[in-house]
Amino acid sequence: MIFPLEEMVKFKGGMYEISAAASRRAYQLAMVKDPILEEYDDKVVSIAARQLFTHEVQYRIGDSQNS
Repeated sequence: MIFPLEEMVKFKGGMYEISAAASRRAYQLAMVKDPILEEYDDKVVSIAARQLFTHEVQYRIGDSQNS
């Protein structure tokens, strides 16, 4: 997964965190066949990463314990 360097420098979280969020968002886009996939000629992960870095979509870190 390749992220823009300037966005990575500004990012306050960890690389694993943004990678996991981008992977999950890419999965969501692919499963619902989001119209944005036709609008842009990019790969799904690139679109997901762009959405995360531009704050078009938000994510949160879930609790790993089942409560």
